[in-house]
Amino acid sequence: MMPRTLFDSDHEAFRATARRFFETEIAPFHEKWETQQHIDRDLWNKAGELGMLCPTMPEEYGGSNVDRLYSMILMEEQARSGDSACGFSLHSDIVANYLLNFGNEAQKQHWLPKMATGEAVTAIAMTEPGTGSDLQAIKTTAKADGDDYIVNGSKIFITNGYLCDMAVVAVRTGDSGKGAQDVSLLMIEAGREGFTKGKPLKKVGMRGQDTCELFFDNVRVPKSNLLGVEGMGFIMLMKELAWERMMIAIMCVSGAEAALATTVEYVKDRKAFGKPISAFQNTRFKLAEMRSEVQIARVYVDRCMELVLKNQLSPEAACAAKYWVSDLLSKVVDECVQLHGGYGYMLEYPIARAYIDNRANRIYGGTNEIMKELISRSI
Repeated sequence: MMPRTLFDSDHEAFRATARRFFETEIAPFHEKWETQQHIDRDLWNKAGELGMLCPTMPEEYGGSNVDRLYSMILMEEQARSGDSACGFSLHSDIVANYLLNFGNEAQKQHWLPKMATGEAVTAIAMTEPGTGSDLQAIKTTAKADGDDYIVNGSKIFITNGYLCDMAVVAVRTGDSGKGAQDVSLLMIEAGREGFTKGKPLKKVGMRGQDTCELFFDNVRVPKSNLLGVEGMGFIMLMKELAWERMMIAIMCVSGAEAALATTVEYVKDRKAFGKPISAFQNTRFKLAEMRSEVQIARVYVDRCMELVLKNQLSPEAACAAKYWVSDLLSKVVDECVQLHGGYGYMLEYPIARAYIDNRANRIYGGTNEIMKELISRSI
C-alpha cells in the first residue's frame, strides 16, 4: 500500500541474485537441512562466490564496500523464501562487523577475506547455560598465562557453532567484581586443543540451523587473538546490539509479508460451503487487519534503516523494532494458521513451518521483555 523508497536499480539487481540463490540452492532442500541440522558446508562457498557474504566490508578485506541495504536485501530474501537454516547474516553482519570495527589490521587481513569467500565460517558465542540476556554474569574465563590465555567454560545456543572455523567468544578476563569491566572478546579457532563442539541442538523450530554448544577445556589462545582491548568486551557488544536487533526486525517484517502472501493465495483457492474462504467476511477482515499492521511495521523498519544508513538510529528505536515486529510476526503467523484450518498444522505447508520457526525471534537478540525494559529507561 505504501511504496518503498530505499532501493535503487543496483539494489534490485542484487535482490534478484539473492532471490534466485535462496529459491534454488536453499528452499528445495529444507527437509535435508532439518534432518542433518545444518546446511551443507559448500553452500558457504557458493554464497561467497555470488558476493553474498560480508558485502559491506571494504574491498581490501574481500567485501564489496556497499551499504547496509544490501544486507537488508539478503535478510529479506532469506525470510521471504521461508529459510531458517542459513546463518549467513550472523557471520556477515555481526561477526564481520566486530572484526572490522574493533580488530587490528592483522586480524582483519587474516579473517575477513576468508569470511567473504566462505572459506571460513564464524560464530559469536555469548550465551551460557546459566546466563541469557545478562551478559555481565558470564562465567567462561580467560586467565592470562604468559603470552596466552587459558580459556575454560561453555556456551550454548550458538548459531553456526557446529560448522564454525572460528568463534568470537565473550570471556571473563578479570575478577574486579564490576561485571561489565571484566568482559573481553577473544577469537578462538575451532582446531585448538580443548575446544570441542556438541552435537547440533534439537530445537522446536529452526531445525535446519546450525546451533550447538561450545566447550572450552583449558584452551590455550594467544593474546594476539584478543579483539580490541581487554575489559572492553561488554562495551563493544553494546555498540553492535542496535544493528543486531534491527536485523531481527528486518527478517520478521519480511517473514510476516511472506506469511500473509501465502495465506492470501490459499484462501482464494480453498473452498468451503461452495465458495472460496476469502469470500467470508471474517477472512476479509482478518486479512485487512494483518495487511494494515504489516504495512505499518514495514514503514517503521524502513524508516529505521534510513537512520541506520546515517548512523543515527537510537538503541531504543532498534529495541522497539525488534520487540514489536517480532511480536507482530507471531500474531500474523498464528492468524494465518487459523485461516488455513487443519492444513495450517501440516508441515508440508509453509505457514506451518513458519509457525514453529519464528517463535524464537521474541527470545534471541535479547528477549522482548528486556527490550521493553531498555526502552523504559529512556522515558
